Amino acid sequence: MNTVPVGGTTGLSHEHSAAIETAAEWLASTPQSDRPKPIVPHLQKAFGLTALEAIEAIREATQNNHQE
Repeated sequence: MNTVPVGGTTGLSHEHSAAIETAAEWLASTPQSDRPKPIVPHLQKAFGLTALEAIEAIREATQNNHQE
């Protein structure tokens, strides 16, 4: 039996998607030297994200920086 979601859903709500986007924007605009370490717990606390969502925000910020 296939347990992978069908239809492109990530399982994330729109509310959380906005928080991920906000965190990604913060990451993209904050130099690495100015970011708290470790970053995942900081993103969780500052933006109300789960660990998985924090990683998604990091991924988005990294992809956006490489596209510029």
